[in-house]
Amino acid sequence: MSDGTVSWRELWNETAERVGRPQARWMCEVASGADGTEFVANLDQPATERSVARLDAMLARLATGEPLQYVLGRWGFRHLDLMVDRRVLIPRSETETVVEVALQRARSMPGPIICADLGTGSGAIGLSLASELPLDGVTVWMTDRSSDALDVARANATGLGRAAANVRLAHGPWFEALPEELRGHLAVVVSNPPYVADDDHELEPIVREWEPAIALFGGTDGLDEIRHLAAEAPHWLRPDGWLILEIGSAQGPYVGELLRRAGFDDVEIAPDLHGRDRVAVARRRPAASGEAGGDLSQ
Repeated sequence: MSDGTVSWRELWNETAERVGRPQARWMCEVASGADGTEFVANLDQPATERSVARLDAMLARLATGEPLQYVLGRWGFRHLDLMVDRRVLIPRSETETVVEVALQRARSMPGPIICADLGTGSGAIGLSLASELPLDGVTVWMTDRSSDALDVARANATGLGRAAANVRLAHGPWFEALPEELRGHLAVVVSNPPYVADDDHELEPIVREWEPAIALFGGTDGLDEIRHLAAEAPHWLRPDGWLILEIGSAQGPYVGELLRRAGFDDVEIAPDLHGRDRVAVARRRPAASGEAGGDLSQ
């Protein structure tokens, strides 16, 4: 691309011819370091040579097939602007539905509310819970077996403001990462686990090539990790606590039966915004007479 006296308006137009207008604006904003109204206000200002070089490098990465979200290094999710790179899955709109279901269940429960986002990746789910639930009486644990992913989640937590005080990060697989004293006291366990079958030929090549396999593939039928979560969750949830899982669009009947066999009540398979099965919801059975739960001090 040209530099010197070229304006951001001209760069936006040039880039739009190659990648489309919305995508071009996002790239120009990142390259310029100015967002929203600030970017618009500077449209007729000349771009620096360094900014033009950064935009050229981004276009070169995009030309190799790298996902736009990784090229930008950030992506919006609900009310958050998350840092993302190849260490974590790209946050998707389907997962926003998972968060909405988790928020509904958490808001319906008496406090204190302790949530766990298992396999947090970028932190999209857990940080959304922390930012959208009340500041008082809420704790959100976020775990991941990938230390690289946890580094991304930790960086994203720094941008959360006051709500970050309610966030706890732990390294390890699933429930094993959590302190033992949380056993039987979690109000909501939510996860977007690997649920793609290892040989799924319908998976987009760009996803298979660029996104972390450890966060995608769940065994021959895609349900290995979901089985583990369903088996362990009753031991960690408080009575009447909720397990909420993102699932594949064809997995609803299988996951629903799996959860019922694990002893859950009120099993439901909810659709995403496109009407496809996406969220498995299940409630731990109420406490038996004399059973305690849910009153762990924070």
